[in-house]
Amino acid sequence: MHEPFEGHQTDSRIVYVKAIDVTDLPDEVQGQIEGLEQLYAVHDSEGQQLALVADRNLAFRLARQNDYAPVAVH
Repeated sequence: MHEPFEGHQTDSRIVYVKAIDVTDLPDEVQGQIEGLEQLYAVHDSEGQQLALVADRNLAFRLARQNDYAPVAVH
């Protein structure tokens, strides 16, 4: 069973999925990413990043599996 986003406490069940360019990430994160130019971040309503994944569909599935309602941010 999946744990809710670790350490995350909020009353809002909406999360936001946003495309992130790998070049905008810290160097230590970039060093762990091979072959991708873009990742997808999942943020809560207060802007806290909850997850960073390689695929948009995975970001939405992850949110739904944890009982959140994902919304795309452009």
